[in-house]
Amino acid sequence: MASVVKRAQAQGVWTVEKVVHFEPGDFVKDGLSHFGFRHAGRLYAIDHPGHAAGLVGDDGRLAWTVAAQPVAGDVPNVEAALDFPMYLDLLPDGAPIVSNFGDARLWRIDLGRMRADVLVDGHALGMEDMGNCVVDDGSIWVNEVRGSRVWRFDAHGHVLKTVEGFGWIYDIRLAPNGEIFVLDSGNFALRALEPETYSVRTVAEGFASDPTARFDGPISLALDEDGTAYVGDRFAHVVRAVDPSTGEMTAIAGEGAPLRIELPQISSMDYCAGRLYVPTDLEGDGGDLAVLRRI
Repeated sequence: MASVVKRAQAQGVWTVEKVVHFEPGDFVKDGLSHFGFRHAGRLYAIDHPGHAAGLVGDDGRLAWTVAAQPVAGDVPNVEAALDFPMYLDLLPDGAPIVSNFGDARLWRIDLGRMRADVLVDGHALGMEDMGNCVVDDGSIWVNEVRGSRVWRFDAHGHVLKTVEGFGWIYDIRLAPNGEIFVLDSGNFALRALEPETYSVRTVAEGFASDPTARFDGPISLALDEDGTAYVGDRFAHVVRAVDPSTGEMTAIAGEGAPLRIELPQISSMDYCAGRLYVPTDLEGDGGDLAVLRRI
């Protein structure tokens, strides 16, 4: 009963805390990044089209970056030829890893030596691209977007397993119970992959009504502390909360949702401490980051 109440609260009332507008070329503004992910209370910024990543310090400024060239003034930079970086996570030893969609490479960042090394060369393994990278106890999970596979590597970059049977995987996340949640966007479904047996269960289906809308369906995923999933549905311009045990979906923000807010092209979402960070794509005159707070 307690878990049901918690999930009901998670799917309940949300408000807009702030909306920050980013112009093309903006990396960090108001202590936030347009695309960013929070680990252990720290904000790691990603600049997809700028081919850069970095850490935002407590002062709201970049503490260090990873890019082919220095990104900003006197900010220390680790040189690495990132190619449309998608996600960043931390290995058990604290080393950041960055996945790249453009060349299907996974980089390991050694901050002590201020150097970066290719941990996984996906193209050499036959990967079409590389989406997110998610670290569990000691292994790394990576989704191949167009190749529709989930890959598991050890901490040294050696292949442990590949799991097929999905369609256009746009996002993966590590759930509190240890499952790997897979946003099976080509099939408009959310799946959960059990890491010991590699069995796959369907959490929810039917995010969009147009089966041909491959690029406009569910595209982003975030999970809270209780395992409630939040799916950004580009086609419907809405964020939905999904109960991981029943698959029940509740629209919480966007068109027709209790919280009315324009979300024209939802992209990589993040959740941390009762807040959802919902960015819209940078196009033309820029994009917004909506910070939604649960109340």
